[in-house]
Amino acid sequence: MARRERRPAAGGYSAPALEKGLDIVELLAAASTPLSTRAIAERIGRSKGEIFRMVFVLVQRGYLVRDATSDELTLSNRLFDLGMRTPRSRQLVEVAVPAMERLSERTGQSAHLVVVNRGETVVVATTTGTADISFTLRLGYRRPAHDATSGRIVMAFQSAARRATMLQDSFAVSSDRTAKEEIAAALDSIAAAGHLVAESHDVVGVTDIGAPVLSRRGEAVASIVVPYLNRHGASPCHDLILAALIDTCREIGNALG
Repeated sequence: MARRERRPAAGGYSAPALEKGLDIVELLAAASTPLSTRAIAERIGRSKGEIFRMVFVLVQRGYLVRDATSDELTLSNRLFDLGMRTPRSRQLVEVAVPAMERLSERTGQSAHLVVVNRGETVVVATTTGTADISFTLRLGYRRPAHDATSGRIVMAFQSAARRATMLQDSFAVSSDRTAKEEIAAALDSIAAAGHLVAESHDVVGVTDIGAPVLSRRGEAVASIVVPYLNRHGASPCHDLILAALIDTCREIGNALG
């Protein structure tokens, strides 16, 4: 069994146990399907016995999730959760939620705050509308970024190099084979319009109304999507929702440091 080539540690220091743990985490982060302990050992060039205790501790600490039926392992959301505790991430949520709540009260619609992480959209905050029926996604909900309204909005407002990297990451976690040129053209259209109003990729009868939260450099740090429920006998008011949403995104962007 070939052993994976190790990167030399800075300053000549070595931490074999830490390296094994990071190898496991990095492998599962890149894997498109769950892996067994044996498969993990083979891919990182270790024996199953070498990594058994490391896997056990990572599961116990909540970094890995073990399927009770297949015994296969996947990466949990814990690393992402830790990242969201950084001052910058906390600031985004702390600033955005009050503004989103005002948006929901004003429009009666729910709203989702979404970021892109490792090629996937992640819902990091939600607000519930005041209407008798509304549509919400659970916190942590993920999907490939190029296949989501929210993800396309975030990718549309990036530098060319950053957009290309995000697209590559998104296709790496998806079985979708839509031509990248088609996606790139769609992103250009979103950037030109400044927003996106489109039928939901998942739910019939829902129109996604989305806009970016822009940094001072004009790059999207997140997007907010209002899943507008189109109801029988009621005229849609997409334009009014969009105007309110754009105001909210601008307010949040201006408040971010």
